[in-house]
Amino acid sequence: MAETKLTKKGQFFDYSLLIIVLVLIAFGLVMVYSTSSYNAAKDMGDAAFYLKKQLVSTIIGLACMFVTSLINYRVWYKFAPAIYIISVLSILLVLTPIGLELNNARRWISIFGISVQPAEIVKLGLIITLATFISYSGKYMKKLRNNVIFILLAVIPALMILFITNNMSTAIILAVIAYIMLIISNPKPTWLLVISIIGVVLVAVFLCIFFTTVDDSSGFGFRFQRLLAWRNPSDYASGTGYQTIQALYALGSGGFFGKGLGQSIQKLGFIPEAQNDMIFSVVCEELGLFGGIALIILFMLLIYRLMVIANNAPDLFGSMLVTGVMAHIAIQVILNIAVVTNTIPNTGVTLPFISYGGTSVMFLMIEMGISLNVSREIRVPSSLMSEGGRRSRE
Repeated sequence: MAETKLTKKGQFFDYSLLIIVLVLIAFGLVMVYSTSSYNAAKDMGDAAFYLKKQLVSTIIGLACMFVTSLINYRVWYKFAPAIYIISVLSILLVLTPIGLELNNARRWISIFGISVQPAEIVKLGLIITLATFISYSGKYMKKLRNNVIFILLAVIPALMILFITNNMSTAIILAVIAYIMLIISNPKPTWLLVISIIGVVLVAVFLCIFFTTVDDSSGFGFRFQRLLAWRNPSDYASGTGYQTIQALYALGSGGFFGKGLGQSIQKLGFIPEAQNDMIFSVVCEELGLFGGIALIILFMLLIYRLMVIANNAPDLFGSMLVTGVMAHIAIQVILNIAVVTNTIPNTGVTLPFISYGGTSVMFLMIEMGISLNVSREIRVPSSLMSEGGRRSRE
């Protein structure tokens, strides 16, 4: 696969990134239909109900990706304060009459009859805001004051998402995106690494104490119940461990090459909302370990191409923008697959480009469009262009 293509002006355009994204989108549409057709036919009277909705969002997302790939990414630097304010205010809108409550959670807003999840707006808004702040601070990112401001910019929307929408998984994702961007941009990250190690040790100690002293989940909230179900899901197979157990059944029954596309048994009402967080388990059941590994390799290639663009971006702002996008996709892929395989406690994290979710796919494609525009701005030295020209003539 060709990594890039050189234009007449000495610009790169990362066609590899574009191709990988399009392949993931196409595969995602296939899997959304495969995982949702049974429940859609039973509940909605139309086997393609979820596919049609996802297809509309995908078409809009493709248009957004095309437009943002043509807009000079430096424009977002100028509008970063407004973008941050809008993204924070979007969280508060769930408390207004346009807020929607679905599946016992108030995490959506209705705009002209279209449901939008503010969490996806905040992810993109935070990436642009933090990249702008890092670019503005430059070498002064090593100062404690700048680090504190940076952390506050990330913590405010993360806490709002956690307490207003009760969405811990998104709050974690926002925190990790900010953490990765801070580590990469900070000239002296030693204190950050020390705090990180202390934090990991404290979490490990808490889990050890919790699991050795608690045996009954009846007196705990649903998050603590998920911790207990994570330790031994079979003991909670009729409750908090049910979804995990069914996902593990799907993973185990697929074998190496799977049962065949559309032949999943677990999607037939056993895995709740299989087209959402647990879609990777159906991928593995229908396409086997081979299909699961192939999908992971595609994500690795996507992250690699984003890393290449970030390393070669013409300025710090462009580099940090793509770094934030890379961190966003990487952490969601890791968390989703870790949940499906019961490596970490169950939490609602979608698989980028694959899981059902209109707002998610649209904003992910906007992020891809911004990354593609950064790749457009990469210039090649004239000496290398001349050398390339000589080689092509030879």
